[in-house]
Amino acid sequence: MHDTLPAILFLLTSSVLAVALFRAFQLPAMLAYFLVGFALGPKTFGLLPDTEANRSLAEFGIVFLMFSIGLEFSLPQLYAMRKTVLGLGGTQVAITLLAVALVCNFIGLSWPAAFVIGGALAMSSTAIVSKMLVEGLELNSRHGRLAIGVLLFQDLAVVPLLVLIPALANHTGTLGNILGVSLLKASVMLVLLFSVGKFLINPWFNLVARQRSHELFVMNVLMVTLMLAYATKVAGLSYALGAFIAGMLISETRYRYQVESDIAPFRDILLGLFFITVGMLLDLHALMSNIGWVFVVLVAFVIFKALLVAVLSRFFGAEAGVAIRTGVTLAQAGEFSFVILALGADNDVLGGQAFNVILAASLLSMVIAPFIIKYNERIGEKFSRSYVKNREQQINNIEAAGKDFSDHVIICGFGRSGQYLARFLSEENIPFIALDVDPARVREAGAAGENVIYGDAGRRVVLDAAGAARAKALIISYNDAPSAMKILHLVQDNYPGLPVIVRTVDDSNMEELRAAGATEVVPELLEGSLMLASHALVLLDVPLNRVVKRIRKFREERYKMFQGFFHGMSDIDQEATEKASQPRLYSVPIPASAYCVGKRLKDIDFSKFTVEVKFIRRQTFKPFVPEPDFVFAEDDVVVLLGSQDSLVSAEKALLSRSRGLKSSAA
Repeated sequence: MHDTLPAILFLLTSSVLAVALFRAFQLPAMLAYFLVGFALGPKTFGLLPDTEANRSLAEFGIVFLMFSIGLEFSLPQLYAMRKTVLGLGGTQVAITLLAVALVCNFIGLSWPAAFVIGGALAMSSTAIVSKMLVEGLELNSRHGRLAIGVLLFQDLAVVPLLVLIPALANHTGTLGNILGVSLLKASVMLVLLFSVGKFLINPWFNLVARQRSHELFVMNVLMVTLMLAYATKVAGLSYALGAFIAGMLISETRYRYQVESDIAPFRDILLGLFFITVGMLLDLHALMSNIGWVFVVLVAFVIFKALLVAVLSRFFGAEAGVAIRTGVTLAQAGEFSFVILALGADNDVLGGQAFNVILAASLLSMVIAPFIIKYNERIGEKFSRSYVKNREQQINNIEAAGKDFSDHVIICGFGRSGQYLARFLSEENIPFIALDVDPARVREAGAAGENVIYGDAGRRVVLDAAGAARAKALIISYNDAPSAMKILHLVQDNYPGLPVIVRTVDDSNMEELRAAGATEVVPELLEGSLMLASHALVLLDVPLNRVVKRIRKFREERYKMFQGFFHGMSDIDQEATEKASQPRLYSVPIPASAYCVGKRLKDIDFSKFTVEVKFIRRQTFKPFVPEPDFVFAEDDVVVLLGSQDSLVSAEKALLSRSRGLKSSAA
């Protein structure tokens, strides 16, 4: 223990610093672990030993990774995306694996080694692609959905690959026989475990959960996962297959999300250790002597994979620009590439110069992937004129729909919340135009007569076409804080007078969104809690008028637009102190004899009354928020917000000389 503790501390310190550095540059933490393993491993500086114990422990990272994949596996989702997942994804993996294997065999590698390399290069990075799509607000775009569908199939394809690679180490028999026997054993094991496991897993987890012990629940998850992993290993398959089956079985229970959160720390830490051990496999001297081959493989692999995915996407019905963007997005290796390569090396199927070249090229492809994906739109427009024309046509469609609108509402997102909002607006005869990036939703809602257009509200040209300059309000109806911030900055820069209401799940981003220009932020959880509280209080025989006041007071504290209200006889409160201090709205009609007539708003010192001028109504005009240079006129109605005592003082300042003006210097 005394000898190993310094090495462990050094490893942890190096990992923390490397991960923090890579996070600062928005690069995957996985690459940081590679760097630590490569720099400290026995083939570079030799500060960390490459022991069998370390490799065995790191293998559990793959076990829990495959467990997570099984946990997220959904047959309904697979069926809904079957054309993309099975069609596009299956074809991409099969062609990439076959083409790469043929090339590798042609240059002199054995078929097992060629198979391992082909399987590794068929994978793409789920972590990098999903992160870039989310940050670029492209997750629900057409190319984003195609990319996610392909990644889903790649995750599933890893399972048979991890089963077959250990079988390839057995050189007795032909390759076809080896693959056939392995797949048959895996199929039998799947059928056996699912037929028995489905009857046992639910009652067993119910029994454990009834003990109300978090430690027991976590230990049970670990036990089930490792037990099934060991069962498949004894059957001559891999640990990963059993872990995948365990995840699929637990995903059918109601404990799925609890298990997912409990297992995440084990998975992430052990995966980090796994990637460190993979980094240790890189040989610096072999890498430098073959650096030319590394770059040749890198360029050829990235171009081939981008072209293949683009061509296949076009074949499966995507337009040219979308197909190109999908190809660019998936043109890299992935996390499972290293899992496959490491498994090949452990089983002596792949090694030496070929292993170092492929491992280094895969690693570099992931390093450059974020920078390539970032410009996928420009690349798509560069190589597809039809894509540019289609984008222009979309803008023309939005302009045609929005040109006749004025004083309308722009709804960003036409999901469930957006559709409910549209119904309320329609019932009040308030015109609106909705923008959404889901073509299926736009098509179906449009066919039903809804005024919804395909377009990304995060682009200025789309907001211009939707008539943002003439709109009365803009409402972001979907929960996506980065997207909302982008839209708010666009509105602030180009339409500073346009009120924006933002929907969020909770109140964690309220202040940031307000600082970015949101007129109001509405958290779902907060409103749900208020409704829950109101029903509970009524059920507990609290008078309804008191419940309404409690809810109203809470909203006033949380929402700027709800601060204050016009009081009536029903609002008389028994608590005088609360009544005097509670903010309320108050209307002050301005007669011809009022002192403020002809005076500017900034000339009257409302600040000393702690009163705010909310808005002004002038004759037949709609209420508006006045500027400091606004001049009061006869028949104006000034709406003030403040406590009862402050409102009395402010009213006197407007109507008579009894309250002074600001100093002339002010």
